[in-house]
Amino acid sequence: MKTNRWQVLVVFAMMILAALACEASFSTASIDSAVMAADEDGTQETTVFAADQTFYCIVTLANAPEDTKVRAVWTAVDAEGEDPNLEMDQSELTIVNENVLTFSLSNEGLWPSGTYKVDLYLNDELDRTLEFTVQ
Repeated sequence: MKTNRWQVLVVFAMMILAALACEASFSTASIDSAVMAADEDGTQETTVFAADQTFYCIVTLANAPEDTKVRAVWTAVDAEGEDPNLEMDQSELTIVNENVLTFSLSNEGLWPSGTYKVDLYLNDELDRTLEFTVQ
């Protein structure tokens, strides 16, 4: 029996697609917006903080089922007296009834001057990075 090369390629491609479909999970969830703010309600959007302020990151989700997870990873990118790219903290929130999640990071002392960032992961996939500074 003679096998056509194209038939072999089609069968091989179908096997790969089937394997990928078994491992992939699809979600309709997306991050609609994400902002840094000086207040918990997100009414004072900013990218510049004073050394004594708490950092707030307000994330608004769209089409998010209740088990959607968002993780925030806070990093001091280039802060005075700190190692470069020092991971300071991370936290994860799971959506329950609201599409707005509020992450915050506070410090008992003063934040060193410099540049910072928060990486936002939607269901374990990096979605976006917000950069901010402390003066």
